[in-house]
Amino acid sequence: MERKLGATAVLFAFVLLVIHAVNPIAAYIDSVKTGNAGVRKTAGAAAPNSGRQEFRSWQERISHEAANLRIEPIDAKIDPIWKAVPGYNGIEVDIDKTLQLALERPLSDSIPFVYREVRPAVELDDLPPAPVYRGNPHKPMTALMFHVAWGDEYLPELLDALKEADVRATFFLSGGWLAKHREMAARIAAEGHELSNRGYSAGTMSGLSRAQIYEEISETEKMLEELGVKNKWFSPPYGDYDERMVRIAHGMGLRTVLWTLDAQDWKTPDPQRIISNVRDRLEPGTLVLLHPTEAALKALPEIVEIARQKGLAAGTVGETLASSRVPGKPGGAVERKAEF
Repeated sequence: MERKLGATAVLFAFVLLVIHAVNPIAAYIDSVKTGNAGVRKTAGAAAPNSGRQEFRSWQERISHEAANLRIEPIDAKIDPIWKAVPGYNGIEVDIDKTLQLALERPLSDSIPFVYREVRPAVELDDLPPAPVYRGNPHKPMTALMFHVAWGDEYLPELLDALKEADVRATFFLSGGWLAKHREMAARIAAEGHELSNRGYSAGTMSGLSRAQIYEEISETEKMLEELGVKNKWFSPPYGDYDERMVRIAHGMGLRTVLWTLDAQDWKTPDPQRIISNVRDRLEPGTLVLLHPTEAALKALPEIVEIARQKGLAAGTVGETLASSRVPGKPGGAVERKAEF
């Protein structure tokens, strides 16, 4: 038994030695924090700075700048016009990770800031039942949402165009369509797009009974589940809804989604009119309604380009309504020359 205990103690000491050897900067930070940093070497590797004074200098610089760089999160809210508006994460400097990177540099160098997101106190899921018309206006993102209730003539080319543009979209599928086009729906999901619920039939639903509304949504939801989809959204056909419908969907775990901008590809065969409509009205948080039409197919590349020219990422409804910040914005290691 004593020999086993001795072997265990030796193994534990060896693991600690390896950890500190692999990450000498972390070990150095720990030693300064505990007051044991008397030399510049840690676990056999040279520490990048010369002692406690350099550590404190970096720490003071980073802490000073961090206070100025913090961006407060924005809470989700019920707006009198836009109804449920999602929140948006803030950002703050991760002081420990930034300090760890900084200690690998000369004290005169720029600060290699590392950011982390700060979630809002109130998020979309915390709000009472209410429809969503747009994403947070501070989030530089727009969503392409396709209502699909008839045919699949243009869907293969639309999917090819989305892949070419490196964009994922949301497809709100009618259950009646889905029952006849399961293979196409599976392809849409396999290519990374978001599948969501448009009810079962293609008609308006506000005139239906509560039981009929429930059946319209639940039947389509069952088929989505059979495809392995974990859905969060319901979008009523033609945007026709009432409070009953919103509450019924909410009770099923689905937030009702409408749109900010109807591209009107169902109304006009002219892709240039669609493009002009989008160019004039596209802004952060816009949910763009499209359909699998020839006009939408021809306009799609230009719509994506307009979004990018305006500094907006194009993505799914789920991505746009999430509180997370847009990839590519501050959130990783970011250089900034700081005065101190």
